[in-house]
Amino acid sequence: MEEAITEGVQVQAEAFYLEMHSLPEEERYVFAYRIRLKNLSQRTVQLLRRHWIITDSNGEINEVHGEGVVGDQPVLAPDEEYEYTSGSQLKSPVGTMQGSYQMTTTEGVEFEVTIPCFTLAVPGVIN
Repeated sequence: MEEAITEGVQVQAEAFYLEMHSLPEEERYVFAYRIRLKNLSQRTVQLLRRHWIITDSNGEINEVHGEGVVGDQPVLAPDEEYEYTSGSQLKSPVGTMQGSYQMTTTEGVEFEVTIPCFTLAVPGVIN
């Protein structure tokens, strides 16, 4: 599990290969990933937007921008956690995901939180 802490917000990320949904012969590799956010600060924060950079081993880069995560813009009081699971698809058996969340405080101060780079890999491909 990869982890980053920015401005008192901890982000943990881990990925899982979904073999049943993948079709390697059609260059379709499907992964799920779980993100856990924890507010380690003394202020209440809200996740507004996300920005993902998804890179496969062919060098193809996809950027995804959007409001919230999985249809939600969670508010985290001090010491609160929020966890969600989502998915991504690659054209190669190995890739990475990284990015950032745009957050705001209850006072309206926006700041960026780093999503650590984590690997998407079919088991056994990386030794």
